[in-house]
Amino acid sequence: MRKTPTLVLLLVLGGCSAHVREPEILWDRWGVPHIYASDIEGLLGALGYAQAESHADLILRLYGQARGRAAEYWGERYLASDEWVWTMGAPELAAEWWKVQSGDFQRGLTAFASGFNRYASEHPEAIAEPMRQVLPVEPVDVLAHLVRVVHLSFVARPQALAVAQSRWQAGGSNAWAVAPARAAGGHAMLVVNPHLPWSDLYTWYEAHLVGAGIDAYGATLVGFPILAIAFNDYLGWTHTVNTYDGADLYELVVEGDSYRWEGTTKALERDERVLKVRRPDGSLEERKLVVRRSIHGPIVAVKQGKALALRLAGLDAPLIAEQYWEMLRARNLQEFQAALRRLQIPMFTVMYADRDGHIMHFFGGRTPVRAQGDWNFWQRPVRGDTPATLWTRTHTYDELPKVVDPPSGWLQNANDPPWTTTFPEALRADDYPAYMAPRFMSFRAQRSARMLDEDPSISFEELVAYKHSTRMELADRILDELVEAARLHGGPRARKGAEILARWDRAAEAESRGAVLFERFVREWHRLSGKAGPFRDPWSEAEPRSTPRGLASPKTAAAALEAAVEAVEREFGAADVAWGEVYRFRGGSHELAANGGPGELGIFRVIDFEGRSAAGGDSYVAVIEFSRRVRARASLAYGNASQPGSRHAFDQLPLAARKELRPVWRTRAEIEANLERREVVRLAGAP
Repeated sequence: MRKTPTLVLLLVLGGCSAHVREPEILWDRWGVPHIYASDIEGLLGALGYAQAESHADLILRLYGQARGRAAEYWGERYLASDEWVWTMGAPELAAEWWKVQSGDFQRGLTAFASGFNRYASEHPEAIAEPMRQVLPVEPVDVLAHLVRVVHLSFVARPQALAVAQSRWQAGGSNAWAVAPARAAGGHAMLVVNPHLPWSDLYTWYEAHLVGAGIDAYGATLVGFPILAIAFNDYLGWTHTVNTYDGADLYELVVEGDSYRWEGTTKALERDERVLKVRRPDGSLEERKLVVRRSIHGPIVAVKQGKALALRLAGLDAPLIAEQYWEMLRARNLQEFQAALRRLQIPMFTVMYADRDGHIMHFFGGRTPVRAQGDWNFWQRPVRGDTPATLWTRTHTYDELPKVVDPPSGWLQNANDPPWTTTFPEALRADDYPAYMAPRFMSFRAQRSARMLDEDPSISFEELVAYKHSTRMELADRILDELVEAARLHGGPRARKGAEILARWDRAAEAESRGAVLFERFVREWHRLSGKAGPFRDPWSEAEPRSTPRGLASPKTAAAALEAAVEAVEREFGAADVAWGEVYRFRGGSHELAANGGPGELGIFRVIDFEGRSAAGGDSYVAVIEFSRRVRARASLAYGNASQPGSRHAFDQLPLAARKELRPVWRTRAEIEANLERREVVRLAGAP
């Protein structure tokens, strides 16, 4: 008999049940943990252990920030993070959330934290010394991290506070669901394709959980105690960042420690807190933070007698992890919708498919019920001196937009509003409150819909290929007119650029010559067009998939191409430089020619670059077919680990460069055949 290394893991689990079969972690050769356990404590305890093994330094930093003690641990540069966390009350909220978790989930969260701590105690040398001071991790730290990531980053959109009219969203995503009638294989299919930065709190972690009534495979953001996008033998779902507004700014007129309210004044609540900041010499300095709150929420900005208060939806929904657990346990559409009805997840589109052939798009979240105003009205600060603008409840599940089994046989979302999820349209914006979601369809969403709509019988392999499409919808919309305009109105450089673009494949493949030039042209075109805008025909709700179109000024377009050719030649030496010569996949020991690019160009395969290096976009990708034996492929561009020295940091980057997905192994036999190592996890009660 082959001997395998055994790891003894003792978890301190309050109220732990009697001894059960010892959980195992089977690590496959891509660094994905396949966790087998008999109960929720075993699954989540081993998941905490596995995440520590893969991402301990990163997760400890994130938990330190969620505690609001990052500046105490690591210095001044984290002070703004601590101030934000305490201003929004995340640590106190997490403590309140802990009290209302069910008994199962209190035990599960305790197990997750204990598993993380056990890895740290057994492998202190694997964790950077500055991060060890965060230990031990407590269950409330896990909840505080959920609050910071989901509510204070995705829902709150902190950048919006600096410029009130700007409504920033962290990342984006694509999602597809294809019904059996549209699938060549006769089975529903799902495309999982979040677009997030490749670092920090947006890092994905891939895992497989088997036991306690589930066999679920998917991914979650690091530090989360449960899978957030996943599939099982019966169904699956993914998320996109939806066009959701659960964060509103209220403008207050402040008089001393009061603000105007209903014709009189109302006292601001006031809370003082002392934050510690580590100096370079290691000593600690104390800084006072004063948090003031109105009836709307905390004050986040003050200027010339006025203040902005921020109100967030979903802070009264503490059972996010428990809802995800119920989604993992669901075996059909009815059970899945029962889980969704809890509305504990404060935002995100849910795209769903199942083995019975159902597909669904749900515009998820705690959308506030507002007495007035359309979408644009709520994108800027509103009056804070009247209850007319103060929302106090949110829409129910039945009141939110959703589409189930549309006649088209397909659903898509590319961070566009729910109204454009399929064609013919299955939802009418006029049937919902005007503030529910905006009305637009981006070039990326148009490209998304085009690929699905133009193929009446989509195979699994075609779905994988479409997911990696780098063709630019914007180029298809204007390129012929641009080439003609440059030939008629342009100078020598513009005419040269026209010939390059006429030969170009209209894609952002590594070898595409013309893509860099077109990208630079688009920037120049928008700059030279000014407020009038570059398009002859703006986007129209009556023609959502064919507008905007046309050149508003052919002469301006020719001038923009002239400037683009000059800039590209000056920077790269040749106007027809290949996309992959400029843009690169870099990570670990890899440096590879990149493909994919900005979604604003209508590219479905989104890769975001910092300088010339990929830094976001396509991250965790999965394509799933819900046949009787589920078929799936996946990839995680930056790999499933970030700890220094891990062989799985960026080990999947060559797959991204080749636009390949790897097989997903879910049966015990498949996993054993691709096993890197095995760890047995022994659960026990209090020692």
